[in-house]
Amino acid sequence: MVQEAEQFAAEDEAQRKKIEALNSLSSFVYGLKSQVGDQEGLGGKLSDEDKKTILATVKDATSWIDEYGSSAGVEDLEEKLAEIQGIVNPITAKLYTGGATGGKDDDEATRDHDEL
Repeated sequence: MVQEAEQFAAEDEAQRKKIEALNSLSSFVYGLKSQVGDQEGLGGKLSDEDKKTILATVKDATSWIDEYGSSAGVEDLEEKLAEIQGIVNPITAKLYTGGATGGKDDDEATRDHDEL
């Protein structure tokens, strides 16, 4: 009986990890879709080309989740999330580095007028 309980505990843990991995992937994809649609947020800052890239990635990921999400293993789900992040993160990083550079220019312009 103890052995049976241990077996079920291991199966429950594996199922929990799979559900968490699927939820992480789904949350990332659907959150990304929402952010791209937000014209006052990320969606308004992206170039048309970057927006198309992200939306195509979201569409592919959504199809993959619908088709394979319930049968995929934890490793497959984590690999898919990493693949999507590998496409999206460089695009969003461009926004932050571009924004940081603009912020420095603004600070320098403000410093020129500190004497007033």
